[in-house]
Amino acid sequence: MKKLLIMIDIAENLLANTTSEDEKYFLMGTLGNLYRFYGEPQKAVNILTECVTIASNQNDSHREIVSLIRLGEAIKYNDNPMKALEIFNEVLDKCKANDNLFYVDFAMQHKGECLLELGRMAEAEKCLKEALELRELKGDVSLIESTQQALNFIKNWNAKYFTEKP
Repeated sequence: MKKLLIMIDIAENLLANTTSEDEKYFLMGTLGNLYRFYGEPQKAVNILTECVTIASNQNDSHREIVSLIRLGEAIKYNDNPMKALEIFNEVLDKCKANDNLFYVDFAMQHKGECLLELGRMAEAEKCLKEALELRELKGDVSLIESTQQALNFIKNWNAKYFTEKP
């Protein structure tokens, strides 16, 4: 955790000393993720909300989508999976509206994980299966494995809770 704090401090100092909007966007996205990893999701939410604003002001749908996915994760870790679900649905809408299908699998994965946390297993499984299909088309093994792990969790959960006798 000490190394994480050092990285946060470095990124904060770099952010304080830059005037470039591109550098600010990059550093704020990095800080948002670092704060989430460090267990300070509200700080992550605040910073990532600013990232969304920067991307929106730049009219950069790619950056806006990425920032919204990061923001949704931070909001989920800030104990608000329902709000995170809204964000992931917004991402899906933006992907379709901007014909940016590259991030649909990420949005579906994170949406599925939110649904999983909410106990909405059938919906979660549907989202994750769609994410898996898209990831298989991409051929990215690490993404495929991540989605498969979530699906395996649902499969094991279903096996446990639908086959046990009281």
